[in-house]
Amino acid sequence: MDDDNREHVRVAVIGSGFGGLGAAVRLRREGITDFVILERADAVGGTWRDNSYPGCACDVPSHLYSFSFAPNPDWPRAFSGQQHIRDYLERVTDTFGLRPHLRFGAEVQRARWDVARRRWELTTAAGELTADVVVSATGPLSDPKIPDIPGIEGFPGRVFHSARWDHGFDLRGKRVAMVGTGASAIQIVPSIQPEVGRLTVVQRTPPWVLPRVDRPVSAAERWLHGKVPSTAKARRGVLWLIREFQVGAFVRHPRLLKAAERMARGHLRRSVKDPALRARLTPDYTIGCKRILLSNTYYPALAQPNTEVVTAALTEVRGSSVVTADGTEREVDAIVFGTGFHVTEMPIGDRVVGADGRTLSEHWKGGMAALRGCTVDGFPNLLFVIGPNTGLGNSSMILMIESSLNYVIDYLRTLSRTGAAALDARPAAVTAWNAEVQRRAERTVWNTGGCKSWYLDANGRNTTAWPGTTAEFRRATRQLVLSEYDLIAPVEGDISPVGDDRTVGAEAAS
Repeated sequence: MDDDNREHVRVAVIGSGFGGLGAAVRLRREGITDFVILERADAVGGTWRDNSYPGCACDVPSHLYSFSFAPNPDWPRAFSGQQHIRDYLERVTDTFGLRPHLRFGAEVQRARWDVARRRWELTTAAGELTADVVVSATGPLSDPKIPDIPGIEGFPGRVFHSARWDHGFDLRGKRVAMVGTGASAIQIVPSIQPEVGRLTVVQRTPPWVLPRVDRPVSAAERWLHGKVPSTAKARRGVLWLIREFQVGAFVRHPRLLKAAERMARGHLRRSVKDPALRARLTPDYTIGCKRILLSNTYYPALAQPNTEVVTAALTEVRGSSVVTADGTEREVDAIVFGTGFHVTEMPIGDRVVGADGRTLSEHWKGGMAALRGCTVDGFPNLLFVIGPNTGLGNSSMILMIESSLNYVIDYLRTLSRTGAAALDARPAAVTAWNAEVQRRAERTVWNTGGCKSWYLDANGRNTTAWPGTTAEFRRATRQLVLSEYDLIAPVEGDISPVGDDRTVGAEAAS
């Protein structure tokens, strides 16, 4: 306890998904046990806890979608379902002894940097505490985005987002409007189509869809991976290499994606025989501009007699009817939104107050930017896991998470080595890093592919995706570069940031 009776910890981790649990494991391995994991829900799992909709599964191969330090030889399928991934995270929590550090029902309502005392003050739903360092692992797919549709508050039926699925509502025989055709929707549609009475799919932009090459992992494979761990490691390595080789097409030469586009067109042609429907489902932008989706069942579900694909946007809810831009009304019993998340405007940004009294959202008014995806100038000792420009378009985010965690650990080592109370990223360093990221992003398919996507913010800037390989990001985050930071002295010493002379001295001392 601190002298003001609030609990004080060395590190406060926000979130208990892959990022938060990974941070906790790395802290314990570093010998740091004075930390807490602040979780707003009542269980670990992050997005794999919140997304429990019918058909929910991962579109990254199982053996690549796990921590390198916690391999799982028992994945039952090549692509794992939501429950298998959630069970994996529960096992990680128990295996690495993380339960004592967890604080459930502790949503962070406010985090303020105390300039005088060089620490973070946190107000949570479960009380207040202070921390030397805050690691934000809230993730970009955590807060659902529901469009503001006129009249929806008067809808007499059920309304819910895919990430807040209403399991108490029986869809059998009901008339359902599925709004959105993204990664969640293409899993939900074929899962509920056989049982609903009528399914109206409201499509603003059709996605590119490739076949999902999924299969059960045989008992022999699981036995081999368990008895000879090097085989699982080799499998993971091959999956990683394949995706690393694909990066060039996304970030440097989008024209190389033409082969994938031909595959997607062939997949659509084989699955949908009706030429009119096929035309409505054919995108008019470069494949990869929006997230490429994987499914063998989505197109066949759309071709069923009880399914209608509407290409006019939802504009109004009138009584029990949804009204689209073409003026057509369709009476429904439930509206399901598969409309994504607040990705380019990080929700926690409104709750974090930096050294100058501004919130992170105010600081990021012109767009998100962070040094090496992890730290922000004016917000000392705040580190992000899955920060700006760390998202991927073709590989496993766990690889990016582990790279960011390498940076977090070296950050903490640097604090200990230099004796500094805090590090504050230099504005020039953040600007230089972001300028290079944006320069590299200019020719990526996300910027040039001719679509609107959650990769781009309201200003048309790519603030989410990493324009390079995972290996490049790992090299960039392997070690903290001290010259990119100002060192802030402990309370007992000079209260102003340590200047260049002291920084050089700290480097020499190390």
